[in-house]
Amino acid sequence: MRVAMIGTGYVGLVSGACFADFGHVVTCIDKAADKIERLHQGVMPIYEPGLDRLVAENVAQGRLFFSTDAAEAVRGADAVFIAVGTPSRRGDGHADLSYVYAAAEEIAGLIDGFTVIVTKSTVPVGTGDEIEAVMRRAIAGRNGPEGQFAVVSNPEFLREGAAIEDFKHPDRVVVGTDNEQAREVMRELYRPLFLNETPILFTERRTSELIKYAANAFLAMKITFINEMADLSEAVGADVQQVARGIGLDKRIGSKFLNAGPGYGGSCFPKDTLALVRTAQQAGAPTRLIEATVQVNDARKRAMAAKIKAAMGGDLAGKTVGVLGLTFKPNTDDMRDAPSLDIVPALIEGGAVVQAYDPEDHEARRHLPDVAFKAGPYEAAENVDALVILTEWDQFRALDLKRMKLLMKAPLVVDLRNIYRPDDMKRRGFTYLSVGRGTVSN
Repeated sequence: MRVAMIGTGYVGLVSGACFADFGHVVTCIDKAADKIERLHQGVMPIYEPGLDRLVAENVAQGRLFFSTDAAEAVRGADAVFIAVGTPSRRGDGHADLSYVYAAAEEIAGLIDGFTVIVTKSTVPVGTGDEIEAVMRRAIAGRNGPEGQFAVVSNPEFLREGAAIEDFKHPDRVVVGTDNEQAREVMRELYRPLFLNETPILFTERRTSELIKYAANAFLAMKITFINEMADLSEAVGADVQQVARGIGLDKRIGSKFLNAGPGYGGSCFPKDTLALVRTAQQAGAPTRLIEATVQVNDARKRAMAAKIKAAMGGDLAGKTVGVLGLTFKPNTDDMRDAPSLDIVPALIEGGAVVQAYDPEDHEARRHLPDVAFKAGPYEAAENVDALVILTEWDQFRALDLKRMKLLMKAPLVVDLRNIYRPDDMKRRGFTYLSVGRGTVSN
């Protein structure tokens, strides 16, 4: 089938490359000419493991194309995906849908024959209705009978750092439409997944839109819950990792998203929980659990900065802090709502000098200009009064601790990802603070 993907951001580029790898002919469209030129040169605008290889293979096979001109791609497409950004609006937290509606209006002037318009962007309930209205107004009198297109909801459930695997081996595919012709197009697009017996859930369009927000909100609550259990564990002398294992073995709960840390971040959970809260308030059905989740997570990031300050004696003036990891999670360069964006500036405002290393730091450099960026983890540890682990990149899990201790001015490690064992760190002569496991001292 022929697919046009509007937007070459994280979702659009990964989805487009994966659909091409399924055998479909895909054209990814973006108005940013420099981004399209870099893609033609094989330079990825985001870091995602395996994406550069997947793109190169499908470009070479003549199944994946990039362009700034949507006209030709949309006119010949069986399905046109809208995969543009929906950031939180400043001031009220609602999702900014201006890019979505602009894309819909542009598409309306280009479609030729029956076309399925698929919303891949994360959008509030009812957005599909408005997309349809925008398109009908735009094509009034131009494109014949109203049945020339159908608007479908098809939310993404991709984890950054594992997006290709998630696309090709998903837990489920959700499709929201009551149009049978559109259902057949969507079945054909995802037919390669039938071999894996992937469940494809067809729902009403509004139900599909809500499923996306409900899933992310539940996972955000799960993270926030274990973070609160971590605080309680510290207060009563328990071990949050054992608590997490003990409850995670219950199949009704499950072990995923039970890793205590400095709070969730990224492109989805912060904006999606806030958007769901605003939608629910507007509908007169407030989601109090999600409201509390948002508040607790925001406060947690500030609390982690205070935790580091307290570990350093309560005074940061004239001290140097080394930081390992700045992105919101490993295997991505994404800095959106990363805990480091709250924690690092708070340390600097307190008078500390911060030097840091992250394996994919080009976005971090733009967001944290006052940080001294280093070439590796050991360089980041040189002459520091404390070393803070903010992101659990694999390369931080087996550091040469003897070398690290010799480099540091003081053997103080604040591990906000719990990647080391307290008893081992004590034995090696460190004062070691983690999350929900108490403090050990040398």
